[in-house]
Amino acid sequence: MVLKIFFPQCCNRAESGLLVGRWISGHDSAVVLAVIHYPFIPAQVKQYIQQMQAQSRVDLSVLGSWSLPKDGQEGMESFLRDLSTIFPQERWLQIRRQFGKTGFSCEVLSRDQICRKDPGEKAEKKKKSEEDGGDAEREDEEKVIFIHYEQRKVMLSQLHPVEAQESGSGSEPHSELRQVFGTVARSQPLFVLDRYDDGPLRSTHWQSEGREASIVVELLKQASVPLGLLLSRMLSVWTWICSARILSVFPLRFLSSKLSTCVQLSYRTERLQTLCAPQGAPQGAPQGAPQGAAHMDFMRKANVLVSILLDISLGVLLMSWLYRNQNIAMLASNMVPAADRVAQQLEELLQWLMGAPAGLKMNRALDQVLGRFFLYHIHLWISYIHLMAPFIQGILWYGGLSACLGLTFALSLLSDMVALFTFHIYCFYVYGARLYCLKIYGLSSLWRLFRGKKWNVLRQRVDSCSYDLDQLFIGTLLFTILLFLLPTTALYYLVFTLLRLVVVLFQGVLHLSVDFINSFPLFAMALRICRPYRLAEGVKFRVLCEEPGTALHLLMEINPLKCSSVVQTYRTPTYSCYPRDSWAALVKKLFIGELIYPWRRKTTKSD
Repeated sequence: MVLKIFFPQCCNRAESGLLVGRWISGHDSAVVLAVIHYPFIPAQVKQYIQQMQAQSRVDLSVLGSWSLPKDGQEGMESFLRDLSTIFPQERWLQIRRQFGKTGFSCEVLSRDQICRKDPGEKAEKKKKSEEDGGDAEREDEEKVIFIHYEQRKVMLSQLHPVEAQESGSGSEPHSELRQVFGTVARSQPLFVLDRYDDGPLRSTHWQSEGREASIVVELLKQASVPLGLLLSRMLSVWTWICSARILSVFPLRFLSSKLSTCVQLSYRTERLQTLCAPQGAPQGAPQGAPQGAAHMDFMRKANVLVSILLDISLGVLLMSWLYRNQNIAMLASNMVPAADRVAQQLEELLQWLMGAPAGLKMNRALDQVLGRFFLYHIHLWISYIHLMAPFIQGILWYGGLSACLGLTFALSLLSDMVALFTFHIYCFYVYGARLYCLKIYGLSSLWRLFRGKKWNVLRQRVDSCSYDLDQLFIGTLLFTILLFLLPTTALYYLVFTLLRLVVVLFQGVLHLSVDFINSFPLFAMALRICRPYRLAEGVKFRVLCEEPGTALHLLMEINPLKCSSVVQTYRTPTYSCYPRDSWAALVKKLFIGELIYPWRRKTTKSD
């Protein structure tokens, strides 16, 4: 077996002392976390390790001794070797950095060797190894591999499962590498002690030069507690108002489920409740699963917070543009002429359809009836727009204030306004689709009549049936009428369906923009770009040192998570507005005339 020792790079030049770390259970490897320097009292070291075990819930122990030769410390190595009897372990590591060499030499002593070892035996073994040309010593050192790692990066990083490991043995939560990362992450209380602290013990780790601190961060931590309490109280009041019985009346409930602004307001309330929710898992969880749950909970809250702040910032920028240089008045003055222009183009389109569109011969009577019916609706709509013209500027002025809640609210309000101002196009589409669908189903039913078939409603299948002469005559007459009227109806249905799809496409772009702002993991992506080691997908090793007479030294480097994996892993669940059905199902519905809502919002969340 090859013994792997994960050694922190910050301890390469530490003063002589004791190695504090943990043996990885189930694997022949050890993780070195810190070096406690001489002078020290063994009883104080034991008490300190017990305190760290209680705080971090990590099975810490003294792994062995570390020796860095200096002038005037010739007897230090023998003193550290004798400490193996005070700190009993199954194996005792004696790591020593030699003069003129970059690598370390390591001697592994079992408990039996510790009990019966004496200086004479050590000198005899050393003399014998020199006579043999150092072969015996190299045989011992070839069984040890030092893996150097950056302690701060490993502590702050979160190891994610690699795609190649999902079906292999490396994806289990108790793998060697995952235990190493978890041990370093949960040993954060051990890294608090630095050289500036007044105490009986001095240690070396990644914070030995002084703990990192920020006055701004500490002030934000102190201010987050009362701000969170105030926000939770306001959310409880708002939730109580939303759950009032008067809001559950059918018209209000129906409108709140159809308006994008109400849906976005409900979603923002849920996100703020997520921010005010307590921590999902304890910080010092003993196993990898709770630690991963705590990390996901932190990342979810951080992504939600950054997303809301960015949303509000973009909304404030939009407000500054709207209320500057009378832009709202300009928009209001251009809205009514634009509606008149659209109505005029629709009238011209209907006049073209009532003639001979593209040289097609239409049914004259049905063509005139449908054209006049739709023209009447256009005149009603223009009258409604001119009636609302004096109030449009006020609606835009007060509606623009919703941008202070975020750009998503402004886009949702714009989507509702587009739906309101194009309601006549929606009506045209519904009329044409219903008429076209009625004829399609009538023709299909009469076609089954000619073949001696009928649709069995109870069994949901086509069965054989015998018809008499009168039924066949009436069926033939109706089939002929519907077949000759179908081209006229189909043309009106095709034109108004295309207009409806243009409106739906514009609303779909707005909904996708809102969904992107709500769900994009901006904090995780910024973390991936600025500090890629925080989100680790795996590690890679390269040879750091391979000198004769020393052990093999490898450097462990962190592979950052791919950007696509970051988006897929940390994307915030949101109310999706993607098509409910496949594109083939949508085309089929368009062909048979069923009403479609391609970007209708789902009632359940999707990742």
